[in-house]
Amino acid sequence: MKQSNLADIFKALSNPQRLALFELIYRGFKKQGKSGVAEEAEPCCRGVEKAFTFACGCLKLSRSTISHHLKELQNAGLIVCVRRGQSHYCEVNAKAVEAARSFLK
Repeated sequence: MKQSNLADIFKALSNPQRLALFELIYRGFKKQGKSGVAEEAEPCCRGVEKAFTFACGCLKLSRSTISHHLKELQNAGLIVCVRRGQSHYCEVNAKAVEAARSFLK
């Protein structure tokens, strides 16, 4: 991967809000169980619409801010989004994550 691409990745992740959003997407959302212990939930990469609602509440950010950060993550190549009808589906670009990980080794 070119240095300019790696620079774009690290620049996108340098924003604390964007980093938190990427972490939610990368790890998948967790829901609070009745006992207060986090349980596995549907991964947010299944649909951005669900991610908007959850991320807005979890990160305390507006929909427009979430949308902006998703666009920046997409422009950096960290996530891939596909539009199907009125919904957007996103997933983490594993190649970009691996390239960043390899660079840091």
